[in-house]
Formats: sequence, structure tokens, C-alpha cells
Amino acid sequence: MNAVLEESGALDPAEARIVAHLCDHGRLKEVDLARAQRLHAEAGGSLLTLLGRLGLVSERDHAEACAQVLGLPLRAGKSIPDDPPELVEGARPLSTRFLRQFHLCPVGESRGRVLLWMADPADRYALDAVRLATGCEVAPVVGLRSEIDDLIERWYGQGRSAMGTIVESADGEGGGDVDDVEHLRDLASEAPVIRLVNLVIQRAVELRASDIHIEPFENRLKVRYRVDGVLIDGESPPANLTAAVISRIKIMARLNIAERRLPQDGRIMLRVQGKELDLRVSTMPTAHGESVVMRLLDRETVVFDFYRLGFTDEFLPQFQKVLDQPHGILLVTGPTGSGKTTTLYTALSQLNTPDVKIITVEDPVEYQIEGINQIQAKPQIGLDFAHALRSIVRQDPDIIMIGEMRDLETARIAIQSALTGHLVLSTLHTNNAAGGITRMLDMGVEDYLLTSTVNGILAQRLVRRLEPTHAQRYPASPEEIARFDLRRFQPEGEIFLYRPGPSAVAPTGYLGRTTIVEFLVMNDELRRAVMRHAGMGELEDLARQSGMRTMYEDGIRKALAGQTTIEEVLRVTEDA
Repeated sequence: MNAVLEESGALDPAEARIVAHLCDHGRLKEVDLARAQRLHAEAGGSLLTLLGRLGLVSERDHAEACAQVLGLPLRAGKSIPDDPPELVEGARPLSTRFLRQFHLCPVGESRGRVLLWMADPADRYALDAVRLATGCEVAPVVGLRSEIDDLIERWYGQGRSAMGTIVESADGEGGGDVDDVEHLRDLASEAPVIRLVNLVIQRAVELRASDIHIEPFENRLKVRYRVDGVLIDGESPPANLTAAVISRIKIMARLNIAERRLPQDGRIMLRVQGKELDLRVSTMPTAHGESVVMRLLDRETVVFDFYRLGFTDEFLPQFQKVLDQPHGILLVTGPTGSGKTTTLYTALSQLNTPDVKIITVEDPVEYQIEGINQIQAKPQIGLDFAHALRSIVRQDPDIIMIGEMRDLETARIAIQSALTGHLVLSTLHTNNAAGGITRMLDMGVEDYLLTSTVNGILAQRLVRRLEPTHAQRYPASPEEIARFDLRRFQPEGEIFLYRPGPSAVAPTGYLGRTTIVEFLVMNDELRRAVMRHAGMGELEDLARQSGMRTMYEDGIRKALAGQTTIEEVLRVTEDA
């Protein structure tokens, strides 16, 4: 790829290497590159800039590729001081217009050289221009374009952010009768409101957020992003634009903007910064207007691989053994947002061979997998899990996946399917693996049916994964060793733990998430305990005697291995 780009003659070698890196790492599709190259041949200029302008490459992907290919440091906006630095002695200042045009900004000095924060360090013209204008040597540092533009505005402009600039052009919008549907539609169609909503979604992509929360309060509209399972505040539009912003999102999701008394669900399919996004939209009426939550599903980055999910070599063989059984029930339990569906999709992807028929019934269908028949439940027309299951068994499937066992009727049909030779995968909302058995008994499932069909129950949580290059290792104190009983996991030698080290790639020190799991495999002793309706504590003790490792224990092992921190394990497990 690199050679092909360089041979084209239109690209600088450094730019060609960066574009090739983006393609090789799946950050840029070859079909998109071909389209951009055709436009580049007509318009000229920088291909990287054009890719960004067309929304084919995200700012973060661009910055990380530049840093890796050119061997330059990547700097986050949070690390830049509030006030402009003193210039290198003898250096001449640069015009604000030039800084804005080339998305660069001097942020300090190092050994007599100007530290230049740049969105595109491969731009030799900009580097030479700064060297000539300042009369000093330049040391480039990579940054995100939006953060550099915000800094220029903060230091040399009127202190407005990108959202502030949009809001100013929308000043005075949002008034009038918000009960008038046509007026609402007009408000939502204004260019500033469209740009505002696009900016909120774009920020979510840059932050790698899984959800966007837009919450109206009496005097303000609050925007928050869930990043690696933790909510963080984002810059919010003013309260007078609440009706316009929420109406715009509802129009994009094809929802009824006149209906504001009932919850609604919808879907938005769009492309943001080169990523095919599927946004699940949920609206809910509150005291001060409609609260909107958008779940971002990035179809391109999801990888159905057990090792990538955090399953270890010690754990995977026993899980695989249960998964390979021809019939029975395998349950995955945990609270909402603990990765249950992704685990089931990964299992289905592995089971998806030409000689088996797989049918799923889900609400909603989150990811579409080639070769699997996926049914979207529609309770409003009577197609709930139970009704769909009755029809599914007449479709001659080998494997059935049920999105969730919500009631006794669904559970009974699933058990009947397992008894008649099908492998059934499903989820339950319980706190641990043993709780899955007691929950089904509480639902009214007969104990003898439970013991003859359930093969295994997997409970899981998601913990934030440490960004490995900046994680800080430190020796565990005697108090920590005693409190968490760490000697049980490492009998000899000095015990080390890890804490997050912030970086430009991961300002919190965490990057992505991994699973911590416990897996209860049904055996004769557990079956006897279920038949006498033993409590959850006794079932867990019996499972541990048979070799089950709890989520807490799995988490502590991952903390000792430097994958996460003790604090993260305590945050998500009940052993805290």
C-alpha cells in the first residue's frame, strides 16, 4: 500500500506512510481512499486534510497514526497550560489567521526550539513557514485538530469553543411556541442546530463513548458521555435550545416529535469520521422535557474474539467444553451493560458453521451476523420472545439464542427446546452465577427441569483496562496484601500492583474494557443441591469446591497481571 501511494507521485513520502498506516490498521477503507484520491487529483493540497474534511478518518485516528509513523509525541489538550507561553528569545509571533488556517499553535519551548502543537505534522510547508516566520528551529508535537482550534480560540480569539461558536450563530433560536409541531420542525432544521447535534455525536466518537445522555433540567441542558463504563460531563448547549436539539435527534431517529408524553425508541444510521455508526435512541419524558439516551454501536470495530473479551487460557477450555455440547442451556448473567450480548455473539460466531442452523430472537438486534437468522421482537404487535420461540422451533434450528429470559413462559419454552435436542443460549439479570439458578426457581421453573437442561451459567462484569504503555507499577503495601489476601494469588516474591498513568491517548489512564468472569458448571452435586432448593450461598460454595473462580478472584488476578486496577475490581464486584 505504501509503495503504491508513493509511486502515485502526488503524495509526500511521510503522508503516504501515514495513509498506508491508516489502511493497514483498518482506520481507512480502501474504497474510501480511492474516492478521496480521485478528488485529490482534481483539487490538490494535502490528502490527509481532505480525508479529514470528508469525514473518512477521525481526528484521533489521524493524530495517533501521525505520532506512530513519524515517531512524534502525542499531546492531549488537558496538558496545555491555561495561558500562552513566553516565546523563545528572539522568536517572532505568528498571526492568528495563519494558526487557524494550518491548525497549529506554539505551546512552549524546548532547548531553544519552538514546541509546535500540530494537527498535521507531515505538512512540510507549514513547518518551513513557522521556521522562517519565527526565525527558530521547530519541534513538532501531535494533537487533535479540534483541541488545537479550541486552544487558538481560547488564547488568541474570544475564548469560545466550537460549540460556543455554533451557539452564537443560533442566538435567539429556540423561542416561540414549542407545542407547535411545525415550529419545532423548523427549529430542528436550522443549520446551527444540525451542526450542534453533529458536534455532540462527533465528540462521542472522539471520546470512544458507548452512550450519549442528553438531560434537560430547569435552567440547563446537560450532555454526558459514558466512556469505558463511567459517565463524564461534556460541553452542553444552552437551555433555550433544548426543544430544538431534542427535536432534531427525534427527526433523525424517525420518531414522532409531537408525542412528548410517552417513551419512544428509534434508530439512527449514519457515518461519522469514517465510522459506520448505528445509534439506538431512547426518549423518556421527565419534569423538564424529554431525556434522550443514544447508544453508539460501532459495527466496524466490534471483534468477536474470546481473548479480546478478556477470557484467559485457564478459563476458556471449560467454557468451550460447555459450548460444544449438542443440547442444553447456557446462560450469561450480569447487570445491563456488562457485555452479556457481546459474549453471546462471540459464542454464536464460533458456532456459526455451514452445517448448523442458528436462529436468534432479540430486542433489539444489536449486530447483524452473516449466516444467522436474527428476529427482532416486536411486543406491540404480539411478537414477544415467547411467541417468536414457538415459531422458531418449527424452523428446524440447531442452536437458538434468546435475547433475555424475562418471564416464566419464555423460560419454559427454552427448556422444552433444550429437552428436544437444541442448544439454547440466553441472558439473565442476576448479580452472580449461582443467582441464575435461584432466579429461575423464583420465576417458577420446576427444579427437575432446571437440573436436566442447564449446562453452565457464566456471570460477568466489565472493568476498565489500563493503558499499558503508561501504567505505573508499584509494590503493594502490607495493608493491601492483607486486606485483599493477595498472598493467596501469589504465594512468593514481592507483589506489585498497578495504577493508571494519564497519556494523550488515554487521559484517564484507562483505554477500553475487559471482562472479569465466573463460570458455574452444573455437576451431580450441584444438581442434588438444586433439587433440595439450596440457597444461593450454598450453591456458590459447592461450585467453588468444584473449581469455580469468582469474578472478584478473576479480577484480582487481572489486577496483579497489570490489566486493570484493584479499585476497578472493587467498583464492579459485590465483594467490595
